[in-house]
Amino acid sequence: MTDHSIYETIFMRRSVRKYDMTGNDAHIPESIRQALQKLEPLDPAIRTEHRVLAAGEARSALFGVAAPYYLAAYSEPAEGYLMNTGYMLQQLDLRLSQSGIGSCWLGMTKPSRDVEAAGDMEFVIVMAAGTPAVPVHRYAVSEFRRKPLAELTNIPGYREDPAILSILEAARLAPSASNTQPWFFSGTAGAIRVGRQVLNPLKAMAYGRMNQIDIGIALCHIKVAAERAGKVVEFIKEPDAAYDVKGFEYCVTARLE
Repeated sequence: MTDHSIYETIFMRRSVRKYDMTGNDAHIPESIRQALQKLEPLDPAIRTEHRVLAAGEARSALFGVAAPYYLAAYSEPAEGYLMNTGYMLQQLDLRLSQSGIGSCWLGMTKPSRDVEAAGDMEFVIVMAAGTPAVPVHRYAVSEFRRKPLAELTNIPGYREDPAILSILEAARLAPSASNTQPWFFSGTAGAIRVGRQVLNPLKAMAYGRMNQIDIGIALCHIKVAAERAGKVVEFIKEPDAAYDVKGFEYCVTARLE
């Protein structure tokens, strides 16, 4: 990824749900396409496709957000594809926010029925985009509604290590479905083990899929912050790894050097 300029955006981005619909934003589709060219996958072996949709090419079941444009993400349904989608599209979210373009993850929005399917790929999620009708950035980290870091990690000595503290703080501020913040960070400063909250069957129906995307979003923030701290980051899957925190399941390990 290695674009330190988007690091600061983590600490001021917001999910924009109100857009200027006057039509003075013809430049935005090209801005989205340029940002898409810079996306780095979590797993390069997973095939993906992204489509920029106009306002009338998306539909919402509930709590829809009216936006002039939408980005529809499709993926080969391979192992880890939901995390991969979250990891990639959060890079887009940060780049758009950095450019003053509003964006928002939309879990209940889909392409319209007349939008052509992406071959054998599965539709994953939509992101709204456009000229914001509200401030695109927060003024301070205190405006984020997030759990304190102490509830999200048990890594020894993290507060005394400026690099690991900045990485965990960036992950803490990641957006998630209904602000569920399903992650926990264990392990060490050199190997952060990322876990996802185990949900009861009812919550799993509502958030199980989205929370896998959320983990990918947090991994994106980890990568951006780690590289900003001068670390080389490698995401690995430990074979047959159990998670060491009750109520969470193992997802991936971020190895930092």
